This record gives sequence, structure tokens and C-alpha cells, in this order.
Amino acid sequence: MAARPLVARQPNERLQALIQEAGCSNAGLARRVNMVGAERGLDLRYDKTSVARWLRGQQPRGRAPGVIAEALGRKLGRTVTIDEIGMANGKNLASGVGLQFSPTVMGAIEQACELWRSDVGRRDFLSGSAVASSALVEPSRDWLITGADPAVARNTGARVGDSDVEAVRAMTAALIDLDHRFGSGHVRPVVVHYLNSVVSGLLAGSYREAVGRRLFAAVSRLTELAGYMAIDTGQPGLAQRYYIQALRLAQASGDRGYGGYVLAASMSHLAAQLGNPREIAQLARAAQEGARGQVAPRAQAMFHAAEARGHALMGDARTCEAAVGRAVTALEQSGDASGDDPDWIAHFDQAYLADELAHCYRDLGRPEEAARHAEDSLAGHPETRARRRAIGLVLLATSQVQQREVEEACRTGTRAVELLGALRSSRGAEYLDDLQQRLEPYANEPAVREFTARLEIQAA
Repeated sequence: MAARPLVARQPNERLQALIQEAGCSNAGLARRVNMVGAERGLDLRYDKTSVARWLRGQQPRGRAPGVIAEALGRKLGRTVTIDEIGMANGKNLASGVGLQFSPTVMGAIEQACELWRSDVGRRDFLSGSAVASSALVEPSRDWLITGADPAVARNTGARVGDSDVEAVRAMTAALIDLDHRFGSGHVRPVVVHYLNSVVSGLLAGSYREAVGRRLFAAVSRLTELAGYMAIDTGQPGLAQRYYIQALRLAQASGDRGYGGYVLAASMSHLAAQLGNPREIAQLARAAQEGARGQVAPRAQAMFHAAEARGHALMGDARTCEAAVGRAVTALEQSGDASGDDPDWIAHFDQAYLADELAHCYRDLGRPEEAARHAEDSLAGHPETRARRRAIGLVLLATSQVQQREVEEACRTGTRAVELLGALRSSRGAEYLDDLQQRLEPYANEPAVREFTARLEIQAA
């Protein structure tokens, strides 16, 4: 019987580079790995010879690769993944990066940091990834049935304090303002690089329990923003991954209300863009159930409005109207002031609700009501919400087409084109594409020909 040929192992150059970067000896790394393993209940007895074998290409079994990555990450002061240390065992981790709702806080940090790193380094792969609504619903179930993380504090790495958390919040607020004014095409690269270069280091640092909770809350908010910006730059598959990680980071923060927001404001709207109305309603209902008793009326109003969108797309007018009624009542209960509401929902005012209702009545084929709510939305949105105003104009133009007011629709659509000309927004362009398709039956009318020509000039 012939002997089985030996498979030559390739030296693990990734691990070698990280050990050199960390300034760590083989024996020193072995000690660190054994210590981290002990924290996880593992009796590891590695030594410098073990590390030498890893460098020659040997793949340790079980949980050891994750422990090695954690040990190196602590020495480097940042998160290190098993992909980075060359111990992914031949798996293409990029294909699944960001899609897991991790059961542990450490896993959540690793998932989020790997997503940011992959976005910076392998943008083409992630931007072309497919998106499926089922991949959104499954994490929502995990969030719904999972209890709060018992502890998030860390005692290794650089000290992280409240001033660091405040810096992340301030950066997020500034980026949101820029996004509203200029569109995500101008801003998203800044967000992603900030997450990868600065925020990942904060998550890998040392922080007390209370600071850690606030840090996870701030990072969840910024991660959700990056997901929204992925949609606005035409990358829904990438947005899906950011939303899942934003949901998991919100879980680590202990803020069930914001987790509900990610489901209802982010994931459900992505499902709407994909044309999956059942998932829209499911995600909004999960938000309502998971955050029950823990959110103010303003957030409840948004959750109900999101549910209404799903029912409208399904053509269920009765159930949609019931959800609309709950949304209107909840917003009335919140009052005019938003000072007591968390910053992630303070923006949801009468203008935003009117925007949601205009979508609902457009999809129900009730253009008069859609036009009324679109006009209310435009009246309430300030000039600084340029993208939102452009979308409101397209909604109004769409309702005018539905009422066969074609010339008026083209005039309204032209105003939207002028606004979007100053933005870099794929989302705005998609609304214009929808309007153009609705105008196709009237393609021979002079106003439509002129409007179409204007769109072609802007696209050139």
C-alpha cells in the first residue's frame, strides 16, 4: 500500500508579521495565550515550540485560534481576528463578515471591527454582496429573545473614558449634518475610516462598565449611520451587514429602545427598498415587542409608522390605517418638545411622520392623501434636510402623476432634480428613476420630454 503523500504547510506570514508588530517573543506570546485561555476556562499549555509550529503553518484546533487573536489584540491595543492571524483554516471570512449576531460581547467587537476593516480594504467585494431580507429577520429574532449582556467592561489596553465617548458622539452629530446637506457619497468614506482607525481602538481598550455601555451605544449609532450611508451610495448588501452589527452593539449598550430603532428605522426601510413588505412589518413588530415599556411615545410613533409601510405595500389598507392611527396618537402624546427624548429619535417630528404617511398612501393608490402628506412633510423639513426635501418633492410629483396632473408633476420633479444636483445620493436617484417610470405612459407629452431631457443632462 502506497504511503499517503505529505501535504506541505505554508509558513504563516500573517502571524509572523503580527508577532513582530507586537514586539512579542514566541515564549511571551505563548504565556499570553495561556492566560487568555484560563480566563475562558481553558487549560492551555502552549510554549515557544507551539508558537514555532504555528509559524510553520500548523493550525491549532478548537477555540485556540480565537484565543491567540485575543492575546495578540491585547498586546497591540486593538481587535485582531483569526483571519488576520492566518488561522481561518481556508475559509473566506469576508463572505460572512458582519452577518452574524454574535452571542458574546468579544465576538461582537470582532465582527464589527472585521467589517470596518474589510470595508476599508476590500470595498469591491463587500459592495457587490447580495442582500436578503431573511438575513435581517434572523438577527432580529436573536435580539428579541436574547437577554442583556451581563458585563462589557475590559481591563486591558489603553484607558477609555467619557471624553472618548463624547468625541464619538460629536463626530457622529457632525457627520449626520454633513450627510443631510450633501449626501452620503461625500461623507461615507470618512465614517468608515474613522470607525476602522479610531473606534476599533476604543473598543479594544480598557473601560469601566458604565463607560463601556455608553461607548457601545455611541458606536452602535455611528455604525447604523454607516449602514444608512451604504444604502445612499447604492450598496444595500453592505448596509445589511452594518445594520446587523449596529443591532448587536446596541444590545451590548443595554439600550433596547435603540435596538428597536435599528430594526424599525433601518432594517425595515432596507426591506422596503428590496420590495419585501412582509419583512418590513415583521421587523417593525419585533421593534415594538422588544422595546415595549422602554421607549418614549416619539419612538413608538416611528415603530408604528414603519409597520404601516409594510402593510401598505401588501395592499392591506385596514391594517395599515390601524398602524397609522397608533403612530399619529403616539406622536401627539410626545408633545412638541423633544428635549427629553434620546438624540436618536429627537428628529422624528410631524414632518418625518408625514413623509412616512405619504409613502403609505402612495403605495395604497390613494394619491390625494399622499399629496397632502407630502406637502405637510415639505412644509416641516428645513432647508438643511436637502435630501429629505428632494424625496418629499418626488413623492408629491408621484402623487400628481397618479392623479394625471402630468405637467404639475414634471414641474415638481424638476425642483427635486435641482436639489439632488447638489447631492451625491443614490437613494435620491432611485426615487427619480421611479418617477420617470411612472411618467412613461405620457412620454409623448412636451412636459415629460423636457423633464426626461433634464434627467439625461444631469446623468451625463
